[in-house]
Amino acid sequence: MSVPAFIDITEEDQASELRSYIKAKGADISEENAEGGLHVDLAQIIEACDVCLKDDDKDVESVMNSIVSLMLILEPEKQETLIESLCEKLVKFREGERPSLRLQLLSNLFHGMDENTPVRYMVFCSLVKVAATCNAISFIPTDLDQVRKWIVDWNLNTEKKHTLLRLVYEALVDCKKSEAAAKVMVELLGSYTEDNASQARVDAHRCIVRALKDPNTFLFDHLLTLKPVRFLEGELIHDLLTIFVSAKLAAYVKFYQSNKDFIDSLGLSHEQNMAKMRLLTFMGMAVEFKEISFDTIQQELQIGADDVEAFVIDAVRTKMVYCKIDQTQRKVVVSHSTHRTFGKQQWQQLYDTLSSWKANLATVKTSLQTLSPSA
Repeated sequence: MSVPAFIDITEEDQASELRSYIKAKGADISEENAEGGLHVDLAQIIEACDVCLKDDDKDVESVMNSIVSLMLILEPEKQETLIESLCEKLVKFREGERPSLRLQLLSNLFHGMDENTPVRYMVFCSLVKVAATCNAISFIPTDLDQVRKWIVDWNLNTEKKHTLLRLVYEALVDCKKSEAAAKVMVELLGSYTEDNASQARVDAHRCIVRALKDPNTFLFDHLLTLKPVRFLEGELIHDLLTIFVSAKLAAYVKFYQSNKDFIDSLGLSHEQNMAKMRLLTFMGMAVEFKEISFDTIQQELQIGADDVEAFVIDAVRTKMVYCKIDQTQRKVVVSHSTHRTFGKQQWQQLYDTLSSWKANLATVKTSLQTLSPSA
């Protein structure tokens, strides 16, 4: 991609024009080019370019794009420090002000660079930071497949890889993209090994709390397989997660009675936890029984008789359970329920079901061939 230039003249003259323009705006900079060459000119221009960002006139983007275009013609070893300086300025300049301009400038820089150059990492991180401040993460490519490709293309070490994924996660959370954020966090935690899993305690803790708090997340068993989460075994946060993975409402109530302060310290709502655990308990019952009496629902979910039907309707709305209410016989007839955990037993059940379907289809085919030999 070519970046729009300020004016179609030589690089040295362009730097001189930029110096004059910035000085006219009130910057403390000489109009004479530096003796050290273009990269020294650009270092001084970037240092003084704040005055351009303060302006609302139409020339600002052209001026800043001129700086970007000059940086991109430098040798790679001279670019990195300049790009880092410009990115830092665009991220920190009056945070919250003129985000669309800062995003556009960073985007121009990002797309103007060679796709495989490692310094794109720094620009992308800056893009994500600015986007997070103005709810614009939707305009930044955060698809996991693309991010994984960049991690490889830029040859990022483990620390930078974790930093990148963490930034994307936090930006998605800030922009209320909880489902996408959860996938990125799982990717982050899954990138740790047995050797460095202990370093991910904060990320693992945050991942668990975010998942429990999310009103649209009901399945948690995949989190238990992540090495950083396994590292938390024996701690209260891991015990709480285990309850949400496979235990019933009564187990949560008992945990809460003994650890009320801990639940409060996580910023979790007890009432929301109760509502989620009621649904999870009902899902487990629906997997085990095809018919569930109102009395059983009342007892297991600790709700009143008048609340049973409303609860079942809300449960069906989540699409985690499919069932019908039989008011006459005061029971619920289950047609399907999502498994809270999917282990060896569930895989065996799936295998048995598919095998049964295969056998039934073979029987149907044989019958059709009997009726019509050419079938």
